Amino acid sequence: MDDVTAILDHMNAAQREAVSAPQGNMLVLAGAGSGKTRVLVHRIAWLMQAEGLSPYAVLAVTFTNKAAREMRTRLEALLGLSLRHVWVGTFHSIAHRLLRTHWQDARLPQHFQIIDSDDQLRLIKRLLKENTIDDERYPPRQVQSFISGCKEEGLRPHQVNVNGDAYLMQMVDLYERYQLTCERGGLVDFGELLLRSLELLRDNPALLAHYRERFGHVLVDEFQDTNTLQYAWLKLLSGMQTPMTVVGDDDQSIYGWRGARIENIRRFEQEFSETKTVRLEQNYRSTSAILESANALISHNAERMGKELWTDGEQGEPISVYGGFNDLDEARFIVDTIRDKVSEGFKRSEMAILYRSNAQSRVIEETLIRQGVAYRIYGGQRFYERMEIKNALAYLRLLLNRNDDAALERVINVPARGIGTRTVELLRERARLDNTSLWQALHDGLHDGSLKGRAGNAVRVFSDLIERLDDETSMLALHEIIDHVGERSGLIEHHRNEKGEKGQARVENLEELVTAAKAFTQGEALGNAEIGEGMVALEAFLAEAALNAGDHEADEFEDCVQMMTLHSAKGLEFPVVFITGVEEGLFPHKMSLEEPGRLEEERRLCYVGLTRAMQKLYLTHAEVRRLHGKETFPRPSRFVRELPEQHLEEVRMRGQVSRPLSVSRPQPSWRQQGVEAAGDLPSLSLGQRVSHPVFGEGVILDAEGEGERARVHVSFEGEGAKWLVLGFAKLTPL
Repeated sequence: MDDVTAILDHMNAAQREAVSAPQGNMLVLAGAGSGKTRVLVHRIAWLMQAEGLSPYAVLAVTFTNKAAREMRTRLEALLGLSLRHVWVGTFHSIAHRLLRTHWQDARLPQHFQIIDSDDQLRLIKRLLKENTIDDERYPPRQVQSFISGCKEEGLRPHQVNVNGDAYLMQMVDLYERYQLTCERGGLVDFGELLLRSLELLRDNPALLAHYRERFGHVLVDEFQDTNTLQYAWLKLLSGMQTPMTVVGDDDQSIYGWRGARIENIRRFEQEFSETKTVRLEQNYRSTSAILESANALISHNAERMGKELWTDGEQGEPISVYGGFNDLDEARFIVDTIRDKVSEGFKRSEMAILYRSNAQSRVIEETLIRQGVAYRIYGGQRFYERMEIKNALAYLRLLLNRNDDAALERVINVPARGIGTRTVELLRERARLDNTSLWQALHDGLHDGSLKGRAGNAVRVFSDLIERLDDETSMLALHEIIDHVGERSGLIEHHRNEKGEKGQARVENLEELVTAAKAFTQGEALGNAEIGEGMVALEAFLAEAALNAGDHEADEFEDCVQMMTLHSAKGLEFPVVFITGVEEGLFPHKMSLEEPGRLEEERRLCYVGLTRAMQKLYLTHAEVRRLHGKETFPRPSRFVRELPEQHLEEVRMRGQVSRPLSVSRPQPSWRQQGVEAAGDLPSLSLGQRVSHPVFGEGVILDAEGEGERARVHVSFEGEGAKWLVLGFAKLTPL
């Protein structure tokens, strides 16, 4: 590039200021859609071209390999040079590079191996077994989380303060045994990469001095997501002397649950001398209505560094708020609106459905499938393909058919009950020789004594569990069968012990399976056909689940709707966005009300969701939601009330009527459709309380049809929800 000033072409004033700032410490507060990647890339180019910095003297740190590749590609295109030797990469890849180069100083074998999360978990399970430690009291995933958490805080086993706590002492002992096993085998996990590289530099002053002299400038992307160890690593490497450019947004810090420290972005300004702060506030993504709403929402968070997004683009449409009667109605509205948008000329891939909890996807997925709308789950799995759901379904399949070998193999040791791969292999071999099922081979082995000792006892416990589950569920309704199996098999407790967001999400998904069963027997899953109950219903439900788990997801390059959690949506943008389940207890999540700082993080997550939308944003909620196996009557989220009234419109009757939404008064029942009187039949409306001669008092949740053939969906106290034909129901309005 001949003209250095060309680097600043087509940039706004704040971007030019950030790119061309003289060497020194700089914090770039980059709002959503403000072109931060462009600024980072052009900043590196400026340092090389205008400041004369060698490509070998640049260190640029990102959080994902994708971001690192994009940065390198754009930089090479901008400069017209091959930059293979520039240090651009993730924290882990740069730490790995240091350890490979200086393996002896790091006290590692030359050909050490990196283990991923699954390998790490298997190693921990083996340690628990070898040391006869109860994996119910010390669940492997919890031990894994403890070890990773310690490493993220920069703590070795001897540095963890146990304060005489016996449980913590055992966890530290496991950490120590795990560390010894890794060192003996030349194994390095992801947390170890960064901790070991920090120790490498800290304990080798000459090496540290070499890298401090080599790197003339350090640049860090997504600085708000750094954890304690990453921040300490950067401080050590820079020596607080090497100039640093860090780019981040405190309003988009949404990973506190996995170790990110939002305070790092504030500490940088305070701890690094003469830090220049530049704010990128001009947004190139969203309409003014969306940005002003996002600004109003995030202003409710305290201790922000301060930033106001704006655009010189159009005002745009107001944000549409839809309140469904229930989650089914919410899903129908979303899918109907998507079909309308497609008819207007939008591509399906230009639309995204975002949700706070993975469990919410199930109802929406089923509605998309029924209406033939192609979709993909971004960064996750479809509901019926999630590991915990497949495990629960395998238990249910065994209740119907003990000879289902695939189901038996899947859950014979889930949760862990001491049945190892060797025992399963013996069962397979016997089944093959005798031409029988694994279940029969299992019983034959117990009968003739070939399965004995601890393995034999564990197999007998599993066999007894399946028989007992069969007995205990023989007279139960479908949703009760699934609820009972989830609890008594230990699956719920197993995932509850995982702690953290992942374990919580798995518990919520298992509870949602109970909800799916309720909807199924009430006919809502199959066009209101009557299903029946008990084992007959279970067989039909398993068949429907298998069909829903079939190849409904769109191919990678097919034009399809994108579905994802709000956390997965960070960094993405779509012309049309639906944020679903905007209700108290769901979003903000009920867990956020119990921990300090979590509510503000939920609000930042909502801010991230709002700013994904480019042209049109929909917020949806339900007056009645069946989630986690329970029926609730949630209030609309406080986040809706925190948005400016002038930028909201209420959508009613599946989009047929809209009017300004008032948030200054209690929320009304947003849909007034009901069943009109006909002959001697009463006139009923949704949300109305009614009385039934057999089922008692209840609330009308939904209604369809006309006259005597009209059906109403009523939630009865103590009896659950039932569909009733109005001509026969003998309902009395209260």
